[in-house]
Formats: sequence, structure tokens, C-alpha cells
Amino acid sequence: MDAQPRLIDALSALRDRVAAARFPLALPGADRARRDRAELLAQLDDYLMPRLRDPGAPLLAVIGGSTGAGKSTLVNSLVGRPVSVAGVLRPTTRTPVLVCHPGDRRWFDGRRVLPGLVRSRLPGPGGAPAGGEPFGYEADDTSGREAGSAHDGSAHDAPGYDGSAHDGPGYDGSAHDGPGYDGPGYGSDPRDPADGAPEAALRIETADSLPPGLALLDAPDIDSLVTRNRDLAAQLICAADVWVLVTTATRYADAVPWHLLRSAKEYDATLVTVLDRVPHQVVADVSRQYGTLLERAGLGDVPRFTIPELPESAGDGGGLLPATAVAGLRAWLTQRAEDPAARTVAAARTVSGVLASLDVRVPALASAAAAQYAATTRLTQCVEHAFGRARERVRRDITTGSVLAGDALARWRGFPRHSGPGELLDACADCLGALLCCAVAGADEWVRDTWRRDRAVGAGPLPEMAAQASRAPHRIGVAVRHWVRCVEELADEEARAADRPGTADPDRAAALLAAALIGGGRAREAAGQLAEELGTQGALRMRARGGRLLDDCLERALTGERDRRLVPLEALDMTPDQQTRLIAALSVLQKER
Repeated sequence: MDAQPRLIDALSALRDRVAAARFPLALPGADRARRDRAELLAQLDDYLMPRLRDPGAPLLAVIGGSTGAGKSTLVNSLVGRPVSVAGVLRPTTRTPVLVCHPGDRRWFDGRRVLPGLVRSRLPGPGGAPAGGEPFGYEADDTSGREAGSAHDGSAHDAPGYDGSAHDGPGYDGSAHDGPGYDGPGYGSDPRDPADGAPEAALRIETADSLPPGLALLDAPDIDSLVTRNRDLAAQLICAADVWVLVTTATRYADAVPWHLLRSAKEYDATLVTVLDRVPHQVVADVSRQYGTLLERAGLGDVPRFTIPELPESAGDGGGLLPATAVAGLRAWLTQRAEDPAARTVAAARTVSGVLASLDVRVPALASAAAAQYAATTRLTQCVEHAFGRARERVRRDITTGSVLAGDALARWRGFPRHSGPGELLDACADCLGALLCCAVAGADEWVRDTWRRDRAVGAGPLPEMAAQASRAPHRIGVAVRHWVRCVEELADEEARAADRPGTADPDRAAALLAAALIGGGRAREAAGQLAEELGTQGALRMRARGGRLLDDCLERALTGERDRRLVPLEALDMTPDQQTRLIAALSVLQKER
């Protein structure tokens, strides 16, 4: 717990690397990587770095659990007065409530812990502003920075509990999306609130009945139907020194709490469980069965407390249980706050568990980042290959003259008796545009099929690529019309420079040049007629310049369409640096540890 400045600097650098990691493509495991990244950021920002900077700060015990487990009633009963709304309406707890001793308030008014939550001054259950502060009061973000506490903490057993030792919170976020989840696509920082969503708040209450050095936090339901509440509950769990899991006689075997319990064991943090609302007739049986399940999960040493079903459990008695019902848990928590050794062990164990978990979690994120970069590279190469093939196809069709077909071929065969120069030039332009559109459409189809087989796209760049494809014919038409204008200007220029000025027809020369350029073997006669029109040197010069114009047109059209397909991939900003920077930052941290 006596963290050196270099260790905190290494953690800060690692935090920046984790924040920079992105997992936008829908690869297998990408959803898990996004959740793990969000959870890791929450744990670093809300717990680990604040705890290492201020090891003397009060212990924060987060009271979490399933819907209707009686968390708010338990908090009210531990405090001895209503501080959190308890009732039958679900979800009851929407804004988390933090209760601490008045002398410890300075630790929580600022943004030392849970910096992403606005400190709320909304009325508490009794209608008075939280903690007695006037409405509109704004906490000083720096308050508590230099505050200290004389209470350090421990691992001694308190009287009245029916379990032992402890394992702890370490929720891995896989059951629910982490706070600010940046889903598939082009995600933003996971710590930012969703667009248009109100900023999450934290209401702070004070109570003399709590010992100095201990704060209780009433969290939303971990299985709430409201996504924002679930996300907030996961974030709060990440900020806990001690997590108190509350479940009931009817829900103690539910999947979500057990997932969190197993994660707590994996991270080796400080954990307590409360079996609430147990009917008197089955207290022994349910407690024994719950203990058996904990043993099987390797959590047999976790402190367990049982609270029988009472009339006050429904929240009708002002949200308070008899003092005897919560005496064991109150004594256990009080001992952790007042016994320096117990307090140190409770905090240090959670810190050590989180630090040790980085050895697994960060390489997993690095591996996911490497997979994202590899997939982005494959998709980029796929687009480049597809449009490279399209370019080869266009060149081949022009060389063989197969592009001169249909109406254009008929116009050429009827030229000049049945077709005028303008009709032939327009027909040649239409054939060139159709060839380019067909080649681009074929490249798009090949890319789509390849990407879907790769399983790396999902709902990512494909919609943008489809949008670009829908506008491709218009852009290609513009490029071809530009080529036609250039051919006409070239023909006019060469006609004025012909061997016999005034005898060459620029329109006829433009139509012959277009047929010669795209007709290949089908328009061999066009070159001879062009020589008759402009002279041999003029015809050769015009064909050379016209060929360059055609090359420019093809390159502009195909390269432009390819680049537009690559824009969504470039916007992902995936580089190999993400993986290497994560591993390098972890290596520095391991050295400092």
C-alpha cells in the first residue's frame, strides 16, 4: 500500500494505453474485449489509483446485489436511519447513495473516487438535502486530497458472523456491458456518457452512527432491467474496497450473482455475502445449502451473514431492520474500519488482487487489439486486391475491343453513313461508363462476400461501403463525361494543327479517336480514318495523347472508388502500436511492482 510515485506513474501510463485501445470490428471476442476495457478503466480510475495515492482514505464497502434483495433496507439499518429509498417499486435505487462519517466527507466530496459521477445534492428520503448541504452546493474537487485517517484496517474476524476470511469483488463485466460501452462500429471513450443521456450522479449522506474510516455505498441492481443501472452497478463494484453481496432465499442460486462471486475469487478481493429475507422455518436449510454452493465454488471462507424475513424487510418500517438483525455485519465492517491491521489487510488484499489481475487482463486486451489490426489489414488488402482485379479486367476488355459492343458497335459499323460523329462518341462513352460500373460492382460484390466469410465486419464498414456503391455510377458518369470533353478539346486542337488546316473535322476526329481507344481489334479501321483526317503524324500524336487521357480516366475512376471503400477502415485508426504499447506499459508496471 506504500505505493511509490513511479508505480503510480506506470499505472497512469498503462491506463492511457488501455483507454487508447479500440475494438470496432465484430470479431469473436470483441464484445468481451470492449467490456473488459471499460471495466479495467473503471477499476483504475475509480479504485486502484485513488487507493494507492491515498492509502489512509476510508474503506468503501459497496452494497450490491439482485433486484429486490433488500440492499437499501440493509444500508438504512446499518446506518440506523433512512438514507436510501426502500420500497416495492423496481428499480428503487436509481441514484447511488454513499454514506460516511461526517469527518470523512471530505474524502468523497471531490473526485478522488468515482470521478465520473456528479456529486448530487438532491433531497434524501426525508426530503432534506443530502448531508444537510444547501441546494446548488458544489464540492471542491481537491477536497480530501491531503486528508488522512487514523484507521487502517485488518483481517480479524468480527463476532457474530457465520463465515470466515474473505474473497472479493473483481467483477469482470462479462454479464453486462461495461460503463459507456463502445459497441461495434466506431466507438468513443467508454467512460463518456451516451449522447443525450443525463450524467450519472452520486448522492452523499453523512451519519455519526458510522465509524470513521468506513463508507457504505448503496448500488443499483446488478441485474436491473435498466441498462444504465446495470452499467452503473458494475462501475461501482469496481470502486469497492469491500463488496457486500446481498441475495435472498429465493435468488441465491441465480447466475449473475454467482458470476460475480467467481470473478471476486479470481481477483482475490475482499468479499462478504448476506443471505437476506430468509423465512424462519427454512433458515437452517437455506443457509446450509448456500454454504455448500460457496464451498463448491471455492468460496467457503467468505464471511456469510443471514438475515431472517421480518416485517421490516418489505421497507414498511421506514426501511429499518432491528439492530440485532444486522449486528453481525455491522460488527464485521466496524472492525475493518477501526482495527488498523484488519483495515490494511482488507484494502491491500483488494489492491493486490487488482494489480495481479492486470497480468492476465492486459495481455488479453493486447491480443484482441492485435486481432483487430490483423483483420483490418486483411480487409484493406481485400479491397485493394478486388479493385486491382477490376483494373486488369477493364484493361483486358479495352485491349480486346469487347467493350465496343451493343449500340456502340452498331454505331461504329454504321459510321459515317448511318451514324453521326456525336452519336458514335456518345455511344462509346456509354460503353466505357458501363464497363467501369460493371467492374466496380464486381469488385464490391467480391469484397462483400470475402468480408462476410472473414466474420470480421458484422455491422461495421459494410453499410458505409454499400452507401458508397450506390453513388458509384454517378461518380463514374462524371469521370467519363470529363474524358469526353478532354477528347473533344484534343480533337479540336489537333484539327487546327493538321497538315491541311481547315479540312479536318474535329467532331469526326473525336469520334474516331474514341472508337480507336476503346474498340481494340474491332475498330482497327478507326486509326486509318483518323490518319486520313489529320495526317499520319497528327493521328499518331492524337492517339498517344488520347491514350494518356483514357488512362487518367480509368485510374481516377477506379482508384477513387477503391479509396472510398477504404475510408471506413482508415477511420478505425487501427495500428500495430496498440498491442505493443499495452504490453510495454504492462512490462514497466511489472518492473515497478
